[in-house]
Amino acid sequence: MSQSLGEKLRLAREERGISITEVAEATRISPHYLQAIEVDDYRTLPGGIFNKGFIKSFAKYVGVDEQSALADYARIVNADSEQAAADEPLSKYRPEVLTDDRAAGSMLPTIIGAVVILAIVTAAVLFGLNYLQNRQAQPVANASSTAPNTNTNTAVPAATPQPAVPDMATLKVEFSATTDPVSLTASLDGGRNESKLVAAGETTTFEPKESLKLSYSRSLAAVVKLAINGKPIALPSTPANPKRSVIEFEIDKNTLPSIWANASIGNEPPAEPSASQPAAPTQPAVNTPAPVATPKVETTSTPKPVTTPAATARSAANANAAPRPTAPARKPSTATNVNPQ
Repeated sequence: MSQSLGEKLRLAREERGISITEVAEATRISPHYLQAIEVDDYRTLPGGIFNKGFIKSFAKYVGVDEQSALADYARIVNADSEQAAADEPLSKYRPEVLTDDRAAGSMLPTIIGAVVILAIVTAAVLFGLNYLQNRQAQPVANASSTAPNTNTNTAVPAATPQPAVPDMATLKVEFSATTDPVSLTASLDGGRNESKLVAAGETTTFEPKESLKLSYSRSLAAVVKLAINGKPIALPSTPANPKRSVIEFEIDKNTLPSIWANASIGNEPPAEPSASQPAAPTQPAVNTPAPVATPKVETTSTPKPVTTPAATARSAANANAAPRPTAPARKPSTATNVNPQ
């Protein structure tokens, strides 16, 4: 009786004194697969080309001809397939058809369930959109009904946008030098004067509670800036007193309202020298008619003896007695009397 492939490999391994574990380590094949090959049980093997590779490596390691081992394995596979074909009934392929029918039938509930779920989701989305549209339409209707009131109310604050005058307790004064350094003299809340050099691009901050006096050279008026609580304030370009070379001003509770309203300092103080300067030309203008009036008085003072009543009576008598040439000589005298009156 001829030996099977598994018996050949097992006998060759035992003759060489090699264990299953050693073959597994050398060929990197699982010992479970090697034992199955030795007993000709190929059902536990992966099958196909893997089985051929296992048998070839096993036969090569134990000294069995590789091609002979593969040929034996091929005969075993062919014999098994023929036996399986002979034993398999003709109705073997019927379950496959039935399986396909069952698969097709099982898809129908899935499709119906998907359609139902899709319909529910669609209805929920439509309901949500309708609800949101109704919610948005109600505020619009309320806003339209109250639109006249809102228009009248908005017109009032639009007419009065100016902020309130800040309090001295929260006042923050920022003095800045733009392009050149500025020598600044400051007096805070009635204290002594302190000089400070403000560098170009630097800002110094004061927080007075009662008053703040600042002074600097008039030549640097173009390079200084001032802000009160963040609001830009225009500074005077010339001193209040033209004879002085220093611009100085004071911020306190009395001057702060006008400074905040005008956003500038020096509108009122510069008005004093400007008023005094036009006053000078107005005085000579008033005095000029005075000397004009005085010569008129002087001219009228000369013909006073002619305007006496006695003179007028004499002139009238002489006019009646004298010839015509004397009468015109008296007429100029009456004209001079009328002019002074």
